[in-house]
Amino acid sequence: MTSSSSSPPPSSSTLPARSLAVAEALAAAGVPGEIVVLPDSARTAAEAATALGCAVGAIANSLVFLCDGEPLLVMTSGAHRVDTGYLAERLGTGPITRAAADRVREATGQAIGGVAPTGHPAPLRTVVDTALRQYEVLWAAAGHPHTVVPMTYEELLRVTAGTPSPVEPDGAGGVDSTSP
Repeated sequence: MTSSSSSPPPSSSTLPARSLAVAEALAAAGVPGEIVVLPDSARTAAEAATALGCAVGAIANSLVFLCDGEPLLVMTSGAHRVDTGYLAERLGTGPITRAAADRVREATGQAIGGVAPTGHPAPLRTVVDTALRQYEVLWAAAGHPHTVVPMTYEELLRVTAGTPSPVEPDGAGGVDSTSP
């Protein structure tokens, strides 16, 4: 499946309510990817990659952090960890810490494991992992742990208005992007 084919958003009878908001935001941004409902949860990058038959690195994980008192959405490759110290230095900010589940839902309207790059109550400052650009098709959560949507790296940048950046120095560890 490619994200270059245009199709109407799925009907309200087939998508969870949170995914409908994502479909509307994608359509408004001109991103044509159709949301796919998976039979099993795709809460982790490994689960999503297995369900989709793609490389774990092609999963665009949505991780919410707190940075200078505000939510920061980091779209990272499922094959990466976010090194928060490194990222804070690159962005020139104060410390970056992982947001608690209630703060994630407050900022995005979505639960951990289903956080989409868009469809939030208000735009979030976003960083997009430059490692994702190596994949022709990326898969991101679509507002629910059972929904995903394909898109290109350029579409991900456009829909998030994100800042492209590496999220870890080569070979360094950090926060595991595969954990909920």
